[in-house]
Amino acid sequence: MHRGDSHKTYRFLGTWRAGRSNWRLQFLSVFSLAVAFVCLAAALLVVTNLAAVRDRWSHAGRATVYLRDSAGNDEVQGLVKALESTPGIEKVRFVSREAARREVLAGGDENLAALPPEAFPASVEVSFANDVDDMEVSVMALKLRALASVETVDTYQRWTERLSSLLHGGVTASLFLALVVFGAVVSVVASTMRLLLEKRRLEVEVLRLVGATTRFVCKPFIVEGATQGAAGATVAVVLLGSLYAIVRGGFDAQLANLLGVSPSFLPWPVVGGMVMTGALLGAVTAWISLRKAVRI
Repeated sequence: MHRGDSHKTYRFLGTWRAGRSNWRLQFLSVFSLAVAFVCLAAALLVVTNLAAVRDRWSHAGRATVYLRDSAGNDEVQGLVKALESTPGIEKVRFVSREAARREVLAGGDENLAALPPEAFPASVEVSFANDVDDMEVSVMALKLRALASVETVDTYQRWTERLSSLLHGGVTASLFLALVVFGAVVSVVASTMRLLLEKRRLEVEVLRLVGATTRFVCKPFIVEGATQGAAGATVAVVLLGSLYAIVRGGFDAQLANLLGVSPSFLPWPVVGGMVMTGALLGAVTAWISLRKAVRI
């Protein structure tokens, strides 16, 4: 190894070891960044699961036709046969008033058991083929509502609209939290780098006297900034993953069947993107905040 290279390596390692000695400051910085990233990751987790539920319900491919109390048996049978012969409908199931009551009371709810039999209307459940779009379902529901034996038709689209509204709000909140996290990363990393620089001011001055460039002096700080950003994001993902595992363990299977989807954690690309974003923000913030400070 050349003498110049050995001096450069020595100076770099010396600056790096000096940074490692301030482990308490580094720990506080990582903890602060982890708190900020937890907020962002939690918002993204809610948005991810809301999107899954919305997609599931928007393609539910089913509708429930509620019948009037005055609907006769012949009318009901005629409606069932007409639906079975309609293109795009895969399955038709008639649910009598008694069957509807048994299904609802299967959960053992005493309040529901006290309801009168009239509270459980007869219905016809319709399942559509996958190639039937929402417009065709809406048109069919409109035609069914015009029948004298039909009280109403529920295509579950209003739930999709509500979920879409919630999803839009979740995305907006996530964008706001992303700005907050970016601000926290810039503030925490910049403050940490300046404190480290003040503690190592004498060493930096010596390095500049022996010919070290601004880039060389800043390099260990940039590495530390990137490490802090990545570590903060990683700790946040680990903490959120632990909380998610606890919540998922107590998640009711019946609720999952009702929603049609089970809760899921953040996709790996999102997790990797958070860690990479944290590292990049930390490195860029450290470089920008120290460029003027080391020009002595």
